[in-house]
Amino acid sequence: MEDNNYKYVFVCGLARSGTSLLGRNIARLENCTGFKNTGALMDEGQFLQDVYPIAGVFGGAGRFGFDERAHRTESSELLTPEKVARLRVSWHSYWEKGKTICVEKTPGNLLMTRFLQAAFPNCYFVVVKRHPVPVSISSQRWKVNITSMHSMFEHWLHCHELYEQDKKYLKRVYELSYEDYIQNPAKYHEEIAAFIGTRVPEPPKEDKFYYVAQWRNPAGVRVPEYAMEEVTPAHNQKYFDRWSNFLRKSVFRSYYRYITRKYEPRFTKWGYSLTTGVANGEEMLCAGGILSTAVGALCCVGADINTLMWRLSIRFKEQLRITSKAVLPNFIVAKIRQARHRASLKKESSNVVSSQA
Repeated sequence: MEDNNYKYVFVCGLARSGTSLLGRNIARLENCTGFKNTGALMDEGQFLQDVYPIAGVFGGAGRFGFDERAHRTESSELLTPEKVARLRVSWHSYWEKGKTICVEKTPGNLLMTRFLQAAFPNCYFVVVKRHPVPVSISSQRWKVNITSMHSMFEHWLHCHELYEQDKKYLKRVYELSYEDYIQNPAKYHEEIAAFIGTRVPEPPKEDKFYYVAQWRNPAGVRVPEYAMEEVTPAHNQKYFDRWSNFLRKSVFRSYYRYITRKYEPRFTKWGYSLTTGVANGEEMLCAGGILSTAVGALCCVGADINTLMWRLSIRFKEQLRITSKAVLPNFIVAKIRQARHRASLKKESSNVVSSQA
């Protein structure tokens, strides 16, 4: 399969940075095709190949970047002709035939740009970054990947710093922020279309929908087939509101204020502030003496221990579930599954009633 026949667009950015939305919208541009109806989580390319390990092997969201193996370059041992050919065939089996601009989105792409450029020479990178507060808080919802907030901040910085080092080796890169994108998506669709050599199609008069698989969401998320998806700033604001409460009202506010003072100078270099929308935020940056610093540092240790124990507990429960499934009779396993499903439906029903009250 000759590269000259195709263009490859890789959407890069940490999990919860808007890569899924952006990737699907790019795939709706003229002559573009992305992954859909694959059954894989968020239709990510990492789950549709067997050449390189998925991010979960290295700790998942909030931790994978700390593993040196997740950072792949043109010197990777995986870049053999046989494996590159296998990777192309795997992905092309899901891309729509007849379209020559192939779009792939996986958060780990942020640390794989040089590797992907070596495997797909005729490629383009669209890199999106998002404020570390919503990225970190929303990623913590994935309990199997639970990580302390200061470690999430460190991971954000580490991954973006690695990408900055890799960027000078890349031939074609388009960068944007999630915050700018949600304010004017049409503008960025036009610019990205021009960047990859295509056009934005006319809005469809009629449309249909399909579902994208999500972790712990059996129904998946419903998205349009052809029309561009849009998102409002409200998706961002709820995380800033929660962060503000952490800083002002949480019993662990000493910890949150300490990491705010610690990481603020580093995030400022990226155009972000940890006191965005926080009342008296500037005062928090100036506050804190030797005792406050010592307490904050101690809280960081405690937070890391707590999240480690949480992860180990979840893994133990999962291993116990797998073992039980293997040894219990099938009819008992089925009864347990039915009971869990009924409990899940009851919980969802309660949540709906609560939201309507």
